[in-house]
Amino acid sequence: MLGRVAIALWLVSIALGYLVLAGRVGQAAEGMDRGRLSYWPVALQMLAVGAASLATLIWAFQRARRTAPQPAGSLGRLGIGRRGFLTGAGAIAAGLAATGGAVFARVQGWFFVTGSNILFAKVVKIDPDPRPVWKGARVEAYRRLGRTEARVSDISLGSGVLTEDGGGEALARQAIERGINYFDTSPDYSGASSELALGRAMAGQREKIFLATKFCTPDGHLPAGSPVQAYIDVVEASLSRLQTSYVDLVHVHACDDVERLSDPNLHEAFGRLRAQGKARFLGVSSHTPNLERVADFAIGDGRFDVLMLAYHHGAYPRLAEIIDRAAKADLGVVAMKTLKGAKQRSFDVLRDSADSYAQAAFKWVLANPAVSCLVISFWEPRQLDEYLFASGRAPTPGDLALLRRYDELIAGTHCFAHCGACLDSCPENLAINDVLRHRMYFEDYGQQKYAMSLYAKLEKQADVCIGCAAPCVGTCPHGVPIQERTLGAHRLLTLS
Repeated sequence: MLGRVAIALWLVSIALGYLVLAGRVGQAAEGMDRGRLSYWPVALQMLAVGAASLATLIWAFQRARRTAPQPAGSLGRLGIGRRGFLTGAGAIAAGLAATGGAVFARVQGWFFVTGSNILFAKVVKIDPDPRPVWKGARVEAYRRLGRTEARVSDISLGSGVLTEDGGGEALARQAIERGINYFDTSPDYSGASSELALGRAMAGQREKIFLATKFCTPDGHLPAGSPVQAYIDVVEASLSRLQTSYVDLVHVHACDDVERLSDPNLHEAFGRLRAQGKARFLGVSSHTPNLERVADFAIGDGRFDVLMLAYHHGAYPRLAEIIDRAAKADLGVVAMKTLKGAKQRSFDVLRDSADSYAQAAFKWVLANPAVSCLVISFWEPRQLDEYLFASGRAPTPGDLALLRRYDELIAGTHCFAHCGACLDSCPENLAINDVLRHRMYFEDYGQQKYAMSLYAKLEKQADVCIGCAAPCVGTCPHGVPIQERTLGAHRLLTLS
């Protein structure tokens, strides 16, 4: 009877391992804030394992006493015996192995997907063959940021993956020394660690930097209709992390909805912050399917000072027209997503060029005089050499040929996130653009944990594509096989 009880308890332990503890392990592996994670799954698992182990030991000892006389010695005096001890220990080891196997079955993706892409694969993050002439490159050109009248470095620092304990402070200080004077950050970059790193880097030299952040919490954006005080609170929290009394620019971040831009609470809050000297200018960033509508509204509204838009070589003509109109309205224009997927890191054929693909892409963007600057994510000091070598330079015929070659190589794989042509075809209303963007972060940027974390937050994931008739097929004007790419994204970005 007691043996059956022990087996039942181990089955409970195995089920808890698969259904409960594995989820907690997965959250920790994804980099979730451990202070916000519940520890009851761990406690419940320990209780189950303890109860199963105790029942197993009692069963083993009783069985040993029934089947053999107890030998002399300490174990015998306890009524255990060597045979009972070994039987119990072996049964417990088997139960623990089965429980561990159940946990592993749920989180195997960290070994077979993330492991193969991170632990056992060397991700190329910058040009593996840097040219000596790039060494020590500095900002060579500054441009006017619209009616803010600020003169900002044409190549500026994006801090999406910088952290305070991962060298972010030192890198940002080097950027300042090299002439970069525009920093872009946000509370939801690296769980607010980006702001903390930049705050330390700017200590004693805040006046050198044009500083932009976002109306966000560390967990995401503020929705339309948020209270006035909520808008004020998130900016004041940013000021604390950034160790400054003011920010130069606050963006409505990753905006896909005009309602967020027209929210009267947003504008009342910004008016108060500006009156108190805590924020100087208002902006909007967008790399979403409704980018055109969002940008058109911001240009016509008159209350926004800066637009940060996804812009790169091969961008559709309408986007260039939007940028021209913004510049004519005296809005500053900041370009982002300038590497068009950063897939060059997968193409050895591009590495024989005199200049890097990144430099060619930057020079193409900056050839548009309506662009005030571009923001690019930095995470390694050597990127300063490679990226800043493009500052102040015009694209050459060789650069343009390299960009054409890149477009040939990425045909059918790159999603233009601000296109949105496929979205209405999806019966599940899946955010296809976000799914494929997170896949891009995983495969091309080498930011696997970040990509998986973002994907986990989506309201719907691409498992809805399983068994779907795929009315999205053929809707992409760029030839992306949507269902194939979204299902592949789901396999990469989940632990199942």
